[in-house]
Amino acid sequence: MRNPLPRLARLVGTRPGLMRLAGVVVAVDQRLHRLSRGRLSLVAIAGLPSLRLTTTGRKTGLDRQTNLLYLPRGDEFVLIGSNWGRPNHPAWAYNLRAHPRATVAIRGGEVRVLAREVTGAEYDRLWSELLEFWPGYRMERDAAGRELPVFVLTPLP
Repeated sequence: MRNPLPRLARLVGTRPGLMRLAGVVVAVDQRLHRLSRGRLSLVAIAGLPSLRLTTTGRKTGLDRQTNLLYLPRGDEFVLIGSNWGRPNHPAWAYNLRAHPRATVAIRGGEVRVLAREVTGAEYDRLWSELLEFWPGYRMERDAAGRELPVFVLTPLP
């Protein structure tokens, strides 16, 4: 029997009310991650791929960590800066633009990555894939009133 949670999560993810709960969801997710020593996140419990991204703060130079849903593409990780439909890009997107080397914690291990922001035809292709993967991104883009940045993170040797 297939896990019904990813389908349910995608259905809930297209409901505008979810964006109003962003602060609660993020706080619970951070606490769960901390208490489980990095083994659990709300996204992972829902049966969806999640990672913990560590970037270098563009202003402070300090490590900044964020739990994110991602689209797996081979050995690469695709991230979208939806920021729960808010009008501004998420801090991690600005950090990756300033410092594209980052670390991804996934499945109990860490991977050093190099990020690049996609544009043009590649953006259009990935946007279609992202909407198929998580239909709620369309709602978040409309609520934000901006193009959502898309980053591809490639593992470093």
